Amino acid sequence: MFEKYFSLKGHGSSARTEVFAGITTFLTMVYIVIVNPAILSSVGVPFEQVFMATVISVIIGTLIMGFFAKLPIAIAPGMGLNAYFASVVGAQGLSYQIVFGTVFIAGLLFIVLSVTKFRETIIIAIPPSLKYGITSGIGLFIAFLGLNHSGIVVANESTLISLGDLHEQGTVLAIVGLFITLILMARNVKGALFFGMLITAVIGYFMGLLKFNGQIVSAPPAPVFFDIDISGVFSHSLYAVVFAFLLVTLFDTTGTMIAVTEQAGLMKNGKIPKAKMAFLADAVATTVGSLFGTSPSSAYVESSTGVAAGGRTGLTSVVVAALFALSMFFSPVISAISSLPAITAPVLIIVGCFMMEGLARINWREFDEAFPAFIIILTMPLTSSISTGIAIGFITYPLMKIFSGKASQVHPLIYFFGVIFLLQMIFFPTH
Repeated sequence: MFEKYFSLKGHGSSARTEVFAGITTFLTMVYIVIVNPAILSSVGVPFEQVFMATVISVIIGTLIMGFFAKLPIAIAPGMGLNAYFASVVGAQGLSYQIVFGTVFIAGLLFIVLSVTKFRETIIIAIPPSLKYGITSGIGLFIAFLGLNHSGIVVANESTLISLGDLHEQGTVLAIVGLFITLILMARNVKGALFFGMLITAVIGYFMGLLKFNGQIVSAPPAPVFFDIDISGVFSHSLYAVVFAFLLVTLFDTTGTMIAVTEQAGLMKNGKIPKAKMAFLADAVATTVGSLFGTSPSSAYVESSTGVAAGGRTGLTSVVVAALFALSMFFSPVISAISSLPAITAPVLIIVGCFMMEGLARINWREFDEAFPAFIIILTMPLTSSISTGIAIGFITYPLMKIFSGKASQVHPLIYFFGVIFLLQMIFFPTH
């Protein structure tokens, strides 16, 4: 059944590979069911409700992506977007019900954009140098996350960042896990990333770093619809907040989809296959998620770990959704694993390397093509923001072309979004 529906052989894959890929993606992004509730509960949203809303958003968005778009991309509440949500509630003194109203409206607008050709047109309009810059920038971004989460690289007041304490147990475990995974990959072991994490988890358990409190299964909290306050959005004139949610979600998820489909070799003539359904996945997840109590959803860069493990079809996404559904009952175990970054950090570092492939396709001899790609690659990891890197790329690319006398080569949409991004960064930045 799966073979025919997802055309596994046609994509050079198998059910076993897709399952391993789904498990790999799940393990690298399952932290969201812990981190997202922690961030939103800090401004008063009930932790249990955010937990369930997070899982529901993942299941809905990722199943749409799997069954209808048939892409190996997972959807979940976006990191950065949840922090922005909390900052709006905290800084402006608004109730979280009103801010959920802004998310709901942004989600509806997102759906409208997704059923039209607007988002697909954006993909076509983006020049290759920006596409490859986005892919490579995200690669460096997630590799840096892996280095930072593992303690290999740490903050330093004098030099901003520096080498961490390599005698720290968690850092030692991450380094051991990294070399184990590299060895498995060098030996062309199928599912090397997954098995690397599994072996690392076992070692972590015997080192006393991976701990369980004795409870493995627990009943999930009952999901509840929040009484979102849409009228408050208009009475407080929160149009800029709606626009910020819409803009950041649009380009975060579009950039990620470009990166992951490009990495998987699924991009055809500069287009994402079944683009409308792919775009609907995060739009619907955002809208439904706001009703249950979570911030906007987007495509997850961690999906690249599943692609690196061999995932090429929507079956990978279906497996991810199924595992998140099971996660509702295994929150104690998930909490323990996700609290030990050394298990997933090696995968993020290795996948970052995979995503550098596009650098070879950038025309580095043409400065007006090279610099916008370079600035994207540079700013994504340094600002810890995919959307910021994309914004700066969209601003610099048309400017470089104008002053190079090649203004006619730029698609009108690139000019439009260059202006929009510039206004967004000046008047309502999300960080």
